[in-house]
Amino acid sequence: MSKTRRLFGTDGIRGKANTDPMTAGIALRLGQAAGLLFTRGEHRHRVVIGKDTRLSGYMIEPALTAGFIGAGMDVTLLGPLPTPAVAMLTRSLRADLGVMISASHNPFEDNGIKLFGPDGTKLSDERELEIEALMDSTFADRLAESHLLGRAARLDDAAGRYIEVAKASFPRGLRLDGLRIVVDCANGAAYKVAPTVLWELGATVIPVGVTPDGFNINKGCGSTEPAFLCTQVVEHGAHLGIALDGDADRVIIADENGEVVDGDQILALIARSWHQAGTLLGDGIVATVMSNLGLERHLTGLGLRLHRTKVGDRYVAEHMRASGINVGGEQSGHLILSDFATTGDGLLAALQVLGVLVQRDRPASEVLQVFQPLPQRLKNVRFAGVSPLREDRVQAAIRGAEARLNGTGRVLIRESGTEPLVRVMAEGEDSILVAEVVDSLCEMIAEVARVREAAQ
Repeated sequence: MSKTRRLFGTDGIRGKANTDPMTAGIALRLGQAAGLLFTRGEHRHRVVIGKDTRLSGYMIEPALTAGFIGAGMDVTLLGPLPTPAVAMLTRSLRADLGVMISASHNPFEDNGIKLFGPDGTKLSDERELEIEALMDSTFADRLAESHLLGRAARLDDAAGRYIEVAKASFPRGLRLDGLRIVVDCANGAAYKVAPTVLWELGATVIPVGVTPDGFNINKGCGSTEPAFLCTQVVEHGAHLGIALDGDADRVIIADENGEVVDGDQILALIARSWHQAGTLLGDGIVATVMSNLGLERHLTGLGLRLHRTKVGDRYVAEHMRASGINVGGEQSGHLILSDFATTGDGLLAALQVLGVLVQRDRPASEVLQVFQPLPQRLKNVRFAGVSPLREDRVQAAIRGAEARLNGTGRVLIRESGTEPLVRVMAEGEDSILVAEVVDSLCEMIAEVARVREAAQ
């Protein structure tokens, strides 16, 4: 079996809708192959399918449904619902497989497919390789006989089930009465459930990004466009702002002054709160190589350890399970709280923050700046074809940049797992030096990318 995944990236399959690999044909074949691999035993097998609000969901959902039915699986359709809700319902409904149709924070033109096992966790690299290998083989003779085809039905109370689980995660005995909260749902999957949860817990809710039309998901709003949230918080005189992304598995928060609070600060806040309450499991928390050194130093001061993984909330979750740790996440706002969820859940993370805010009864700007971050700069370089990182002169430039920081910081260069981008990040004590290092590396990588593209 090939060790290189052709279809799957760091977060499922993703691409421009109606072009390879995000076509109805591939979705059909994926449904057939995954259905065959997850059909074990004599019971009626079930897959649950959720989606966000993209126009192309109307194409991908029925194609996947047909594939699973052809493999002999019954299909439960959840409609627009956050990714963590799909993971939760996969376990709750004792399904054999869960599927989320979403390209998360990407624009509406893209779409993606994420798969969850019966335990509600994202599939491992090895499992995804198995699916790809089967998709590349001939399996028509293994599909269900006519009388064993699956059926499809819609679960009408799917949103209500998730709303109750989310509310139950909020600290017992607390309410949100008196708090004005802006919630930006990115015109995505949480456009109904997130405002409802906050309102039922007592908050005065100002919902924005809650009018999806198939085209406006993540457009000028959501966690990847936090300026919109910040403006709304100030305009409405809110105590806090919460911005989710298209599938609501990540969150960014704004304080009452419209200042952004990223995933690292949220991780630090939850880790300290749970540590003080005696509910933090393991010797620390899990984050990725992207998290700020300031977070690591803060945790060390608390006697806790920061475990780092490669980028991708799936790898964070895997390390959490292996190490017996119940808090983890990414700087981008993917927060995994395994006491309540098996995958990143932006709303549940926001509720934990709100719980601390209520308990402290202080302005968000005082509560949410937990540590002083080191100067950090991140820029992206787009490329076509083969990655420019394979060039010797790029590697030499990276080594030179590391030498310039001279042990006072670090350089991290990686390819995006979802887009043809090289992400260039540096951090250190000297903000001017950090900026110079990143800019010079980006210029070098962009030049190599241009030369390669011209030669193709």
